[in-house]
Amino acid sequence: MYIENKVIKKYISTWLVCMFFIVALIIIVGGLTRLTDSGLSITQWQLFSGILPPIGEMQWNKYFELYKKIPEYKLQNFSMTLEEFKIIYWWEYAHRILGRLVGLAFLIPLIFFTIKLGFKNVKSFYLIFLLICFQGFIGWYMVSSGLVDRVDVSHFRLSLHLILAFIILSLILWNYFNLTVNQNINNKLNYSIPLFFLFIIFCQIIIGAFVSGMDAGQIYNSWPLMGPSYFPDDNNIINIFKISAFSEPSLVQFMHRNLAYFIIIFYLFIIIKIYSKKLKNLYFSINIVGLFLLIQILLGILTLIHGAQIYLSSMHQISSIFLVSSSVYLLYLNSNQQLSN
Repeated sequence: MYIENKVIKKYISTWLVCMFFIVALIIIVGGLTRLTDSGLSITQWQLFSGILPPIGEMQWNKYFELYKKIPEYKLQNFSMTLEEFKIIYWWEYAHRILGRLVGLAFLIPLIFFTIKLGFKNVKSFYLIFLLICFQGFIGWYMVSSGLVDRVDVSHFRLSLHLILAFIILSLILWNYFNLTVNQNINNKLNYSIPLFFLFIIFCQIIIGAFVSGMDAGQIYNSWPLMGPSYFPDDNNIINIFKISAFSEPSLVQFMHRNLAYFIIIFYLFIIIKIYSKKLKNLYFSINIVGLFLLIQILLGILTLIHGAQIYLSSMHQISSIFLVSSSVYLLYLNSNQQLSN
Protein backbone atom coordinates (compact mmCIF):
# COMPACT_ATOMS: atom_id res chain seq x y z
CA MET A 1 0.00 0.00 0.00
CA TYR A 2 1.43 3.33 -1.07
CA ILE A 3 -0.11 6.56 0.21
CA GLU A 4 1.46 9.86 -0.83
CA ASN A 5 -0.49 12.06 1.60
CA LYS A 6 1.61 11.86 4.77
CA VAL A 7 -1.15 13.26 6.98
CA ILE A 8 -3.65 10.63 5.83
CA LYS A 9 -0.96 7.97 6.14
CA LYS A 10 -0.37 9.00 9.75
CA TYR A 11 -4.11 8.94 10.45
CA ILE A 12 -4.42 5.42 9.02
CA SER A 13 -1.42 4.20 11.01
CA THR A 14 -2.88 5.59 14.24
CA TRP A 15 -6.26 4.07 13.40
CA LEU A 16 -4.69 0.64 12.85
CA VAL A 17 -2.79 0.84 16.14
CA CYS A 18 -6.03 1.65 17.95
CA MET A 19 -7.82 -1.22 16.18
CA PHE A 20 -5.01 -3.59 17.12
CA PHE A 21 -5.39 -2.77 20.81
CA ILE A 22 -9.20 -2.98 20.71
CA VAL A 23 -9.10 -6.38 19.00
CA ALA A 24 -6.42 -7.56 21.45
CA LEU A 25 -8.66 -6.38 24.31
CA ILE A 26 -11.68 -8.25 23.01
CA ILE A 27 -9.56 -11.42 22.72
CA ILE A 28 -8.55 -11.01 26.37
CA VAL A 29 -12.11 -10.30 27.55
CA GLY A 30 -13.38 -13.18 25.41
CA GLY A 31 -10.89 -15.49 27.10
CA LEU A 32 -12.00 -14.36 30.54
CA THR A 33 -15.62 -14.79 29.48
CA ARG A 34 -14.84 -18.41 28.67
CA LEU A 35 -12.75 -18.96 31.82
CA THR A 36 -15.52 -17.62 34.05
CA ASP A 37 -18.17 -19.71 32.24
CA SER A 38 -20.03 -16.51 31.34
CA GLY A 39 -20.52 -17.05 27.61
CA LEU A 40 -24.07 -18.42 27.81
CA SER A 41 -25.46 -15.83 30.22
CA ILE A 42 -27.10 -13.83 27.39
CA THR A 43 -29.30 -16.23 25.47
CA GLN A 44 -30.54 -13.90 22.73
CA TRP A 45 -28.87 -12.14 19.84
CA GLN A 46 -29.91 -8.48 20.09
CA LEU A 47 -27.77 -6.42 17.75
CA PHE A 48 -29.34 -3.06 18.62
CA SER A 49 -31.50 -3.53 21.72
CA GLY A 50 -28.67 -5.46 23.38
CA ILE A 51 -26.57 -2.32 23.56
CA LEU A 52 -28.30 -1.29 26.79
CA PRO A 53 -27.82 -3.49 29.86
CA PRO A 54 -30.74 -4.48 32.11
CA ILE A 55 -32.09 -1.59 34.16
CA GLY A 56 -34.01 -2.41 37.32
CA GLU A 57 -34.87 -5.71 38.99
CA MET A 58 -37.66 -6.45 36.50
CA GLN A 59 -35.29 -6.54 33.52
CA TRP A 60 -32.63 -8.43 35.47
CA ASN A 61 -35.18 -11.09 36.40
CA LYS A 62 -36.28 -11.29 32.76
CA TYR A 63 -32.73 -12.10 31.60
CA PHE A 64 -32.25 -14.49 34.52
CA GLU A 65 -35.44 -16.36 33.63
CA LEU A 66 -34.21 -16.75 30.05
CA TYR A 67 -30.94 -18.15 31.39
CA LYS A 68 -32.83 -20.63 33.56
CA LYS A 69 -34.26 -22.26 30.41
CA ILE A 70 -30.92 -23.48 29.06
CA PRO A 71 -29.12 -26.72 30.06
CA GLU A 72 -26.18 -24.89 31.69
CA TYR A 73 -28.50 -23.59 34.41
CA LYS A 74 -30.69 -26.69 34.70
CA LEU A 75 -27.84 -29.18 34.93
CA GLN A 76 -24.93 -27.18 36.33
CA ASN A 77 -25.87 -23.79 37.83
CA PHE A 78 -29.31 -24.61 39.26
CA SER A 79 -28.39 -23.09 42.62
CA MET A 80 -27.21 -19.78 41.13
CA THR A 81 -28.64 -16.59 42.63
CA LEU A 82 -29.54 -13.42 40.75
CA GLU A 83 -26.45 -11.66 42.13
CA GLU A 84 -24.22 -14.47 40.88
CA PHE A 85 -25.93 -14.32 37.49
CA LYS A 86 -25.16 -10.61 37.25
CA ILE A 87 -21.43 -11.36 37.47
CA ILE A 88 -21.39 -13.71 34.49
CA TYR A 89 -23.81 -11.46 32.61
CA TRP A 90 -21.44 -8.47 32.83
CA TRP A 91 -18.55 -10.48 31.39
CA GLU A 92 -20.56 -11.54 28.35
CA TYR A 93 -22.09 -8.06 28.02
CA ALA A 94 -18.61 -6.48 27.99
CA HIS A 95 -17.52 -8.93 25.30
CA ARG A 96 -20.50 -8.14 23.09
CA ILE A 97 -20.19 -4.38 23.55
CA LEU A 98 -16.52 -4.58 22.57
CA GLY A 99 -17.57 -6.53 19.48
CA ARG A 100 -19.90 -3.72 18.45
CA LEU A 101 -17.16 -1.18 19.21
CA VAL A 102 -14.74 -3.02 16.94
CA GLY A 103 -17.24 -2.90 14.08
CA LEU A 104 -18.02 0.80 14.45
CA ALA A 105 -14.43 1.84 15.13
CA PHE A 106 -13.40 0.12 11.93
CA LEU A 107 -16.31 1.10 9.68
CA ILE A 108 -16.56 4.84 10.35
CA PRO A 109 -12.87 5.69 9.67
CA LEU A 110 -12.93 3.27 6.72
CA ILE A 111 -15.71 5.27 5.08
CA PHE A 112 -13.71 8.48 5.65
CA PHE A 113 -10.51 7.01 4.16
CA THR A 114 -12.45 5.60 1.21
CA ILE A 115 -13.77 9.09 0.41
CA LYS A 116 -10.28 10.57 0.74
CA LEU A 117 -8.29 7.91 -1.10
CA GLY A 118 -10.76 5.94 -3.20
CA PHE A 119 -11.83 2.33 -2.82
CA LYS A 120 -8.85 0.93 -4.75
CA ASN A 121 -6.35 2.25 -2.19
CA VAL A 122 -8.19 0.89 0.84
CA LYS A 123 -9.73 -2.33 -0.52
CA SER A 124 -7.58 -4.50 1.75
CA PHE A 125 -9.32 -2.89 4.72
CA TYR A 126 -12.71 -3.98 3.39
CA LEU A 127 -11.59 -7.60 3.64
CA ILE A 128 -10.83 -7.02 7.32
CA PHE A 129 -14.23 -5.38 7.83
CA LEU A 130 -16.00 -8.34 6.20
CA LEU A 131 -14.10 -10.67 8.53
CA ILE A 132 -15.16 -8.55 11.51
CA CYS A 133 -18.81 -8.85 10.43
CA PHE A 134 -18.39 -12.59 9.88
CA GLN A 135 -16.82 -12.84 13.33
CA GLY A 136 -20.01 -11.46 14.86
CA PHE A 137 -22.00 -14.20 13.15
CA ILE A 138 -19.52 -16.87 14.28
CA GLY A 139 -19.80 -15.56 17.84
CA TRP A 140 -23.54 -16.14 17.88
CA TYR A 141 -23.12 -19.45 16.03
CA MET A 142 -20.81 -20.50 18.87
CA VAL A 143 -23.17 -19.35 21.64
CA SER A 144 -26.17 -21.07 20.02
CA SER A 145 -24.39 -24.43 20.29
CA GLY A 146 -24.71 -24.25 24.08
CA LEU A 147 -28.37 -23.27 24.35
CA VAL A 148 -30.10 -26.57 23.60
CA ASP A 149 -28.43 -29.89 24.32
CA ARG A 150 -25.19 -29.09 26.19
CA VAL A 151 -23.92 -27.14 29.18
CA ASP A 152 -21.18 -25.37 27.24
CA VAL A 153 -20.42 -24.21 23.71
CA SER A 154 -18.93 -26.43 21.03
CA HIS A 155 -15.14 -26.39 21.34
CA PHE A 156 -14.94 -26.54 17.53
CA ARG A 157 -17.00 -23.35 17.20
CA LEU A 158 -15.02 -21.78 20.04
CA SER A 159 -11.75 -22.47 18.20
CA LEU A 160 -13.16 -21.01 14.97
CA HIS A 161 -14.21 -17.87 16.86
CA LEU A 162 -10.78 -17.51 18.44
CA ILE A 163 -8.63 -18.19 15.39
CA LEU A 164 -10.69 -15.76 13.30
CA ALA A 165 -9.99 -13.09 15.92
CA PHE A 166 -6.26 -13.76 15.60
CA ILE A 167 -6.48 -13.63 11.80
CA ILE A 168 -8.18 -10.22 12.02
CA LEU A 169 -5.53 -9.06 14.49
CA SER A 170 -2.75 -10.27 12.18
CA LEU A 171 -4.21 -8.57 9.11
CA ILE A 172 -4.52 -5.28 10.99
CA LEU A 173 -0.92 -5.58 12.10
CA TRP A 174 0.24 -6.52 8.60
CA ASN A 175 -1.39 -3.42 7.12
CA TYR A 176 0.21 -1.30 9.83
CA PHE A 177 3.64 -2.73 9.00
CA ASN A 178 2.92 -2.08 5.34
CA LEU A 179 2.61 1.62 6.13
CA THR A 180 5.37 2.06 8.69
CA VAL A 181 8.11 -0.59 8.38
CA ASN A 182 10.99 -0.34 5.94
CA GLN A 183 11.56 -3.86 4.66
CA ASN A 184 14.21 -3.06 2.06
CA ILE A 185 16.67 -5.66 3.29
CA ASN A 186 18.61 -7.85 0.94
CA ASN A 187 19.27 -11.04 2.88
CA LYS A 188 16.12 -12.83 3.94
CA LEU A 189 14.73 -16.20 4.78
CA ASN A 190 12.72 -18.12 2.28
CA TYR A 191 9.21 -16.73 2.83
CA SER A 192 7.77 -20.21 3.38
CA ILE A 193 9.81 -20.68 6.57
CA PRO A 194 8.29 -17.87 8.71
CA LEU A 195 4.94 -18.52 7.01
CA PHE A 196 4.98 -22.12 8.21
CA PHE A 197 6.05 -20.99 11.66
CA LEU A 198 3.05 -18.64 11.89
CA PHE A 199 0.84 -21.44 10.58
CA ILE A 200 1.83 -23.85 13.36
CA ILE A 201 1.36 -21.06 15.92
CA PHE A 202 -2.21 -20.69 14.60
CA CYS A 203 -2.67 -24.47 14.80
CA GLN A 204 -1.53 -24.33 18.43
CA ILE A 205 -4.09 -21.61 19.15
CA ILE A 206 -6.81 -23.84 17.67
CA ILE A 207 -5.73 -26.81 19.80
CA GLY A 208 -5.49 -24.46 22.79
CA ALA A 209 -9.12 -23.47 22.20
CA PHE A 210 -10.03 -27.18 22.23
CA VAL A 211 -8.23 -27.51 25.56
CA SER A 212 -10.11 -24.51 26.96
CA GLY A 213 -13.47 -25.53 25.51
CA MET A 214 -13.32 -29.02 27.07
CA ASP A 215 -11.59 -27.92 30.30
CA ALA A 216 -8.79 -30.29 29.32
CA GLY A 217 -6.29 -28.19 31.25
CA GLN A 218 -7.86 -29.37 34.50
CA ILE A 219 -6.66 -32.96 34.04
CA TYR A 220 -3.13 -34.37 34.03
CA ASN A 221 -1.76 -31.39 35.96
CA SER A 222 1.85 -32.52 35.85
CA TRP A 223 4.77 -31.82 33.56
CA PRO A 224 6.70 -33.10 31.62
CA LEU A 225 4.78 -36.37 32.08
CA MET A 226 1.02 -36.79 31.94
CA GLY A 227 0.58 -38.47 35.28
CA PRO A 228 2.94 -41.45 35.46
CA SER A 229 3.67 -41.62 31.72
CA TYR A 230 4.37 -39.55 28.62
CA PHE A 231 1.10 -40.59 26.95
CA PRO A 232 -2.18 -40.27 28.91
CA ASP A 233 -3.03 -43.59 30.55
CA ASP A 234 -6.80 -43.13 30.11
CA ASN A 235 -6.55 -43.57 26.36
CA ASN A 236 -5.01 -45.68 23.63
CA ILE A 237 -2.29 -44.32 21.38
CA ILE A 238 -4.11 -45.61 18.29
CA ASN A 239 -6.93 -43.14 19.04
CA ILE A 240 -4.62 -40.18 18.33
CA PHE A 241 -5.03 -40.99 14.62
CA LYS A 242 -8.83 -40.78 14.71
CA ILE A 243 -10.98 -37.70 14.13
CA SER A 244 -12.60 -38.36 17.48
CA ALA A 245 -9.25 -37.50 19.13
CA PHE A 246 -10.19 -33.82 18.86
CA SER A 247 -13.07 -34.47 21.26
CA GLU A 248 -11.02 -36.41 23.82
CA PRO A 249 -9.73 -34.05 26.57
CA SER A 250 -6.62 -36.06 27.41
CA LEU A 251 -5.63 -36.48 23.75
CA VAL A 252 -6.20 -32.79 23.04
CA GLN A 253 -3.94 -31.88 25.96
CA PHE A 254 -1.36 -34.36 24.61
CA MET A 255 -1.53 -32.66 21.19
CA HIS A 256 -1.20 -29.21 22.75
CA ARG A 257 1.92 -30.24 24.67
CA ASN A 258 3.62 -31.92 21.74
CA LEU A 259 2.82 -29.24 19.20
CA ALA A 260 4.54 -26.82 21.61
CA TYR A 261 7.65 -29.02 21.50
CA PHE A 262 7.54 -29.03 17.70
CA ILE A 263 7.21 -25.23 17.65
CA ILE A 264 10.33 -24.96 19.83
CA ILE A 265 12.28 -27.25 17.52
CA PHE A 266 11.19 -25.33 14.43
CA TYR A 267 12.07 -22.04 16.12
CA LEU A 268 15.57 -23.36 16.85
CA PHE A 269 15.86 -24.33 13.20
CA ILE A 270 14.97 -20.76 12.16
CA ILE A 271 17.29 -19.00 14.61
CA ILE A 272 20.22 -21.28 13.70
CA LYS A 273 19.56 -20.56 10.03
CA ILE A 274 19.45 -16.80 10.62
CA TYR A 275 22.62 -16.66 12.71
CA SER A 276 24.59 -19.12 10.58
CA LYS A 277 23.86 -17.03 7.48
CA LYS A 278 24.48 -13.80 9.42
CA LEU A 279 21.10 -12.31 8.49
CA LYS A 280 21.69 -9.40 10.86
CA ASN A 281 18.55 -7.53 9.86
CA LEU A 282 16.52 -10.43 11.29
CA TYR A 283 18.37 -10.79 14.61
CA PHE A 284 16.03 -8.48 16.52
CA SER A 285 12.82 -9.97 15.16
CA ILE A 286 13.81 -13.61 15.75
CA ASN A 287 15.03 -12.79 19.27
CA ILE A 288 11.73 -11.08 20.08
CA VAL A 289 9.86 -14.14 18.81
CA GLY A 290 12.07 -16.31 21.02
CA LEU A 291 11.41 -14.16 24.08
CA PHE A 292 7.64 -14.35 23.69
CA LEU A 293 7.83 -18.06 22.83
CA LEU A 294 9.72 -18.69 26.07
CA ILE A 295 7.19 -16.67 28.08
CA GLN A 296 4.32 -18.49 26.39
CA ILE A 297 5.78 -21.91 27.20
CA LEU A 298 6.54 -21.05 30.82
CA LEU A 299 3.03 -19.67 31.32
CA GLY A 300 1.61 -22.76 29.63
CA ILE A 301 3.45 -25.04 32.05
CA LEU A 302 2.41 -22.96 35.06
CA THR A 303 -1.20 -22.91 33.84
CA LEU A 304 -1.15 -26.68 33.49
CA ILE A 305 0.38 -27.57 36.85
CA HIS A 306 -1.97 -25.15 38.64
CA GLY A 307 -5.06 -26.70 37.07
CA ALA A 308 -5.87 -23.93 34.57
CA GLN A 309 -6.26 -21.28 37.26
CA ILE A 310 -8.06 -18.26 35.75
CA TYR A 311 -5.33 -15.62 36.07
CA LEU A 312 -2.59 -17.88 34.72
CA SER A 313 -4.83 -19.07 31.89
CA SER A 314 -5.60 -15.48 30.94
CA MET A 315 -1.91 -14.53 31.02
CA HIS A 316 -1.18 -17.53 28.82
CA GLN A 317 -3.69 -16.25 26.27
CA ILE A 318 -2.38 -12.69 26.51
CA SER A 319 1.15 -13.88 25.81
CA SER A 320 -0.13 -15.62 22.68
CA ILE A 321 -1.10 -12.18 21.32
CA PHE A 322 2.52 -11.06 21.67
CA LEU A 323 3.82 -14.30 20.14
CA VAL A 324 1.52 -14.03 17.12
CA SER A 325 2.35 -10.32 16.67
CA SER A 326 6.11 -10.92 16.73
CA SER A 327 5.70 -13.86 14.33
CA VAL A 328 3.72 -11.68 11.93
CA TYR A 329 6.53 -9.11 12.13
CA LEU A 330 9.12 -11.77 11.27
CA LEU A 331 6.98 -12.91 8.35
CA TYR A 332 6.53 -9.36 7.11
CA LEU A 333 10.27 -8.68 7.09
CA ASN A 334 10.68 -11.64 4.74
CA SER A 335 7.73 -10.83 2.50
CA ASN A 336 9.44 -8.94 -0.33
CA GLN A 337 11.26 -10.61 -3.20
CA GLN A 338 12.60 -13.75 -1.65
CA LEU A 339 16.09 -15.11 -1.82
CA SER A 340 16.66 -18.81 -1.85
CA ASN A 341 18.15 -19.83 1.49
